[in-house]
Amino acid sequence: MSVGSMSIAADDTDAAPVQRAPRARYVTPLVGLIIPVVAAVLWEFAVRWGWSNGRLVPPPSVIYATFAELAATGELQRHALATIARVAAGFGLGVVAGTLLGALTGYSVGFFRLLDPTIQALRAIPSIAWVPLFILWLGIFEASKITLIAVGVFFPVYLGVMGAVMSVDRKIVEVGRAFRLSGFEMVRRILLPAVLPAYVIALRSGLGLGWMFVVAAEFMGASEGLGFLLVDGQQLGKPAQIVAAIVAFAVIGKITDWLIVGLAAPFLRWEDRFGRGAER
Repeated sequence: MSVGSMSIAADDTDAAPVQRAPRARYVTPLVGLIIPVVAAVLWEFAVRWGWSNGRLVPPPSVIYATFAELAATGELQRHALATIARVAAGFGLGVVAGTLLGALTGYSVGFFRLLDPTIQALRAIPSIAWVPLFILWLGIFEASKITLIAVGVFFPVYLGVMGAVMSVDRKIVEVGRAFRLSGFEMVRRILLPAVLPAYVIALRSGLGLGWMFVVAAEFMGASEGLGFLLVDGQQLGKPAQIVAAIVAFAVIGKITDWLIVGLAAPFLRWEDRFGRGAER
């Protein structure tokens, strides 16, 4: 075999993964549906075959009918949009506060000693303990709900950013100083790329807590939202509505998590790590 043919073969070998990448991008997410779909099918047959009456945990067919009924009346869309708006507002506030304070305490030893003990003490307070205080301060309307969600988002983002800044390799910073990078260039070319992977994980963790905290927030006298559907289903004895609301939380929460991963992916293409292939 000639050198030219060897180089062509090598080029074909290198190009093959690139050609399969778009297909894998669509197929890989479908693998994650195997477990929930199989579990749903098995539970549907278990109820149909009489192994369970399906009263407390309705089968997927009943849950689908509940979804269709709520969607037909417009309730599903109205409640879902209300919850999404609250999570978006609380997430934005929590991310801004967590990013700023996390970067500040991670970069400055003085601010770390001043602020971190208090923030860690506040982090230990259960989320439900904030509810009566926020109602007293802000009332039962949107301000108290959004503030509670922002509190849930704040702490994982703060910890993630602070830890990422503190863990930046000193040798990388010294290299930047050796090349006489300005403060802005040091942040853009050294610190930001080093912090970004951990920051994305912190955002995903904060978003997950935001979806958890919105349920507690919507228990605070809400008249709309997926949390309201949960309470309404519990008071009226509608387990199918409760499960439908839970499934809606899971689906919308996963979609928003995918959005963060997708938006961050172009900024993390430089990474060359072991687990990188699992994200494709």
